Parts: sequence; C-alpha cells; structure tokens
Amino acid sequence: MYAYDELDRTIVNERVSEFRDQVARRLSGELTEDEFKSLRLMNGVYLQLHAYMLRIAIPYGTLSSAQLRRLAHVARKYERGYGHFTTRQNIQFHWIKLSDLPEAMADLAEVGIHGIQTSGNCTRNVTADQWGGVVPGEVEDPRIWAEILRQHTTLHPEFSFLPRKFKFAVTASEQDRAAIRIHDIGLRIYRNAEGEAGFEVMVGGGLGRTPFLAKTINEFVSRHDILTYVEAILRVYNQYGRRDNIYKARIKILVHELGIERFKQEVEEEWRRIRNGALTLNDPEIEDIRSRFTYPAYETLADNPEQLRKAAQNPNFEAWHKNSVAPHKVPGYAIVTVPLKQVGGTPGDATAKQMDEIADLADKYSFGEIRVGHEQNLALPHVAQRDLPALWRALDQVGVATANVNLVSDIISCPGLDYCSLANARSIPIAQELTRRFANPDTAALIGRLHINISGCINACGHHHVGHIGILGVEKNGQEFYQVTIGGRADEDAALGTLIGPAVPYDQVADVVEDIVEAYLALRQRPDELFVDAVKRLGVTPFKERVYATR
Repeated sequence: MYAYDELDRTIVNERVSEFRDQVARRLSGELTEDEFKSLRLMNGVYLQLHAYMLRIAIPYGTLSSAQLRRLAHVARKYERGYGHFTTRQNIQFHWIKLSDLPEAMADLAEVGIHGIQTSGNCTRNVTADQWGGVVPGEVEDPRIWAEILRQHTTLHPEFSFLPRKFKFAVTASEQDRAAIRIHDIGLRIYRNAEGEAGFEVMVGGGLGRTPFLAKTINEFVSRHDILTYVEAILRVYNQYGRRDNIYKARIKILVHELGIERFKQEVEEEWRRIRNGALTLNDPEIEDIRSRFTYPAYETLADNPEQLRKAAQNPNFEAWHKNSVAPHKVPGYAIVTVPLKQVGGTPGDATAKQMDEIADLADKYSFGEIRVGHEQNLALPHVAQRDLPALWRALDQVGVATANVNLVSDIISCPGLDYCSLANARSIPIAQELTRRFANPDTAALIGRLHINISGCINACGHHHVGHIGILGVEKNGQEFYQVTIGGRADEDAALGTLIGPAVPYDQVADVVEDIVEAYLALRQRPDELFVDAVKRLGVTPFKERVYATR
C-alpha cells in the first residue's frame, strides 16, 4: 500500500470544500447546468440518463480494506446499495443525488479517495497491472511509476485542459494485464541488454469510433528520463491536438495523421529542451516514492501445504483453485481473483454488503489489501496457501467464488442504455443472458479462455474492439442492433477484432455468440487451441458462415 502524505490530504480536502460551494451555487440557481458542467466533470461527476453519476479513482487498482468499507458506506448511504467497478480501475455510483455529492465526497476523502480528474479533458486515473508488486517475474513494482505519474499529472496546470481525455497504463511483466496498447501512453518496464531497467514507451492507443493500438515511439527510455519523456509527449499533444472536432481530438488521431516517425521527431525535439531539467528523476526521488509503499510482513512458508493437498480432493475447490488462484512471488502465498461476474448478474457490480465482507476477508487473509483489475474483477494479493480452503468457503458465502475467471461468462460490460445517456443500446441484459447460456461450468471449461466484451455505444467503454468476441450496440430506426467482432485481444499480443457481418437485433445476440462458440469447438485443431488463436488461424469466414447461414 502507498502512504499518502499531508499534501495529498490537503489537496483532496480543499477540493471537497470547493466542490461543496459549487454544488450549493448550482442548487440555488446561481450556476446553470452548462456553467456547472466543467466544474463537476473535474470531480468525476457525470449527468447520466436518470441521475448524476460519481466516478471514484482507484489509483493503479490498489485499495485498503478501510477504503473498500468506505465505498460500501457510500453505496449504502447515498446510492442504492451497490457500486460498479469499471475497466479503468475506478468505481462508479449511478444514483447519487446532487445534494448528497459533497457529503459523499467528504466521507471518501477521510480515507484518501476521491474523484479528481476521473473525467474531463485531463490526465485520468493512472492504471497498472493489478498484480503489481506480487507477481513472479516482474522487473519491479509498476505501481511506483504509476504513482510518480499520478503525482506529476494531478492538477498539472498545463495538462488540465487538454484537447481530450488522456490515459496512462503501466506494466512490468511479460504478460500484459494492464492493456497498455489501448491507452494514450502505455509503459512497459523491462531490462535492456545491459541489465538496466527502463521503459518501452507506446503512444496513440485508444478505442472508440476510430480504434488504434499504441505504437512504440521509443524502445528504451531510462527511469531517470521517463518523466521528461512523458512530459514531452503531452506538450506535443497539447500543442498540435485538434480542439475543433471532438471526434478527432484524441492523441491517437494526431499520431495517425502525422505518422509515428513525424510525431517522434516532434517529441524528441521537445525532449531535448527539457531532458536534463527539473523533471529529471534522481535516485533519491525514486527511492522516496518507493519507500512509501509498504509490503506485508510475510511469514516463511512452504508451497503446497497439507491443508491445500487435502482440500484438493474436493472437486469444487480444485476447480476454483485452478481457475482463480495464481502464483505469488513469495513462497507459500498466492494471488486470488475475486470475480464480480455471477450468473444473471451485472458485470463489475458489488453490493455494499459484499464490499464489507470482502474487506473483512482482506483483513483476515490478505493483510488488508484489495486490488481492482480492468477486467472488472477484484483480487486479494497476499493470501497464504494454507488459508485458501477457508477463504474459498468464505468467498462462496459472499457469492463471489464462481470459478469463471477468463472464461466465457467472465464478461466485460459497460452500463449501457440502462444508465448512460450516450448509449445506443443495452449492454447489461446481453451480459446477463450470456452468463445464463454458459452457466454450466463443464461447458465453460470445455470452451476454455474466451473473453466477451460488450459496449452500448461507439465510445467503447466495454472495450469491445479487443474482446475475443466483441459486441457493440448500435441504433437502427429506433431499434437496438448489435455488431459482432471476433479475434480481438488486449494482452501482450494485442489486436483489434474483425467485424463478422451485418448487425443483428437484440433478441438474436446470445444465439449469435452460441453459434460462434459452436463453430470454434468444431473447428479448433486441438482442445487447448484458444478461441482467439483459432480465429487468427482460420480468419472470419467460417464463423461468419455459421452465424449467417440461417439469418
């Protein structure tokens, strides 16, 4: 966990006081909704289809049990008893009254969490690998660098009014769990041939109506120079980014129109001016940030203890252990993913009761720490292997022990037309129906790893472009239709999906997905060939033929 200092607390508390005054002026009529809009957006407040929505940042996906309990408190006191975890390691509350927003924010500020810069044309919540600091094989904890970026960009006077929103993601492992290639800037920490740790810098990723994968602009930037290099990128974007057309304002459009080589020339020229200036990081500064991260006092334990071997005789436990438990860098410990994808449920939703209970389990089994991943699931990052059987039973009681992580029912979805004023179609009911269709664990295991992503509009908050199966809601003559893509992925081999054919009506979407899955099972070369690999080998045609044969 990172220990926030007095400066952080002062910034958050002053922002709460400032926003309280802004809300009072809006409620009194002193501010119009148009005048209030830019003020609320910088505090994570949206006006959605039915009510205001409050988005809270969870920097690099790390929460304490006290913070999770406070989120539960806000859900219970000011919301309708639940919160929605998003693909950006945020949590959203969709039903808070405007008059209650200042009090909700004040309650959250007491435990160091807030909505500052979770919306608006600024640098957003900095995300990272949700297993950062605990997964074997990573170069170092990527959250250290995410925190450096967070501190530098929060309330940055030059970058608070960019041409458009701006998103960072950081990873330090060969396996990309942070989806860095779909971000405006993606950073991959690795060691070069000389053994020095540094960054591959990628720029210009993003989804929406014109999806692009980020391109590598610099193969290796040293850790001392990374802040100046990022600053140079942001300066170039701020200078040249379109402000006359919201649809062409993202940095991905600038990179595409200039070309990566021309864009790099502009960045390198700017970098030369600032490279050895005040933003160059020295070792003491880096170590100061590193020292503020505390890690558990791990016990000396052996892997695969007797309790685990005995519990493995229970097939239900064994299925959960195989699916939801990952290796930890410390012997005798494990990382446990807690899925928020129950059959018939809303992907990413957790009730106040569940949040309280998971916080209690984090205190008991994970040193009081919880992580949030972009797949809309939670994780307990420090669980002793000897405690896994007891934790499994406890999670089952909470309703979050479904062994479906990375399987067909582990669906990523935006809120869609049930909440969002921008949406063209519903997302949640499609996800709910698909979880029912694929509820049988034996069927899900037979299918293997398969990611379904659903967005209710072209803004792509559900990341449908990078779903193994992507579903996009569109409107046709007042009716809900859905385009389907296949072959996308957001990992280290990131790819954009390919459209299989014409959009299909709402009541046929689940059937189409079943047809695609059945075609895959019939066409795969061997049982362990993943769906996304089969699509890469075969192309779209055989799946398209299966789907549209009778339509």
